[in-house]
Amino acid sequence: MTLPATDLLEPFSLDFLQRALVGGSLVAILCGIVGTWVVIRGMAFLGEALAHGMLPGVALATVLGLPVLAGGALSAIVMSLGIGALQRRGKLSYDTSIGLLFVSMLALGVIIISHSGSFATDATSILFGDILAIAPIDLVLLAAAAAIGIVVAAIAHRSLVALALDPRIAAVLGLRPRAAQAALVGLVTLAVVASYQAVGSLLVVGLLLAPAVAAGHWTTRIPSRMLLAAVFGIAAVVTGLLVSWHAATAAGASVAAAAISLAGASWLYRAVSDRLRSSRSASAVTAAA
Repeated sequence: MTLPATDLLEPFSLDFLQRALVGGSLVAILCGIVGTWVVIRGMAFLGEALAHGMLPGVALATVLGLPVLAGGALSAIVMSLGIGALQRRGKLSYDTSIGLLFVSMLALGVIIISHSGSFATDATSILFGDILAIAPIDLVLLAAAAAIGIVVAAIAHRSLVALALDPRIAAVLGLRPRAAQAALVGLVTLAVVASYQAVGSLLVVGLLLAPAVAAGHWTTRIPSRMLLAAVFGIAAVVTGLLVSWHAATAAGASVAAAAISLAGASWLYRAVSDRLRSSRSASAVTAAA
């Protein structure tokens, strides 16, 4: 038995679900833009590491009663700077630097949480977020983060494209590949921190990567891929919130699962379409012969 459309969408008449929808959509727009570059540059590990690298700052802010986003942002910035320092002075590879700091920050966060009196509640909130608790002030912050992400991505677009093709070419053209790389790391940090409230540190990578992967099956142009990734992300937010309401599941996890499902469905539909197109072409050639 299927629900009428009015009953299906009835949850969005509630104020807190409206805020969750708007906030989640803003996160989807930001993650669609940043996630496109993350997928193109193969920086998924950085996104996951930054998401978990927020844990010490978020945990400490929670224990001290301070704003968790401020603590998470500070922790993510420290980790980003640490990765760069290890590369330059420690002469370690990029993934090795990320791996070392990733484990260190995660361990430190767990140690801080384990000394808190509300371990289970705080850990659940940190890992999975609480999109249904988005407040009006959070919407302002998310809108500002999305606007900053759009502006930075637009300004650095040429440099990021050159960096994706070949850093040496970017340097020859005077496009400052190091600055472009720093801007990209900053964008990833911004997206991870801004998405924390919606889906938590554990599931943010799904919303960052899955819509961009889904969009990549339909277009190769970067601007259109960003736009389509944002659309897929918003669709995942809507679907996840509705599933969460009607099936009584965790909202953040439902949104992330919806994003992954959309990526899988996009890949499957495109694969079947390409196979059918190839079969028709082969049949046409055979008939002509």
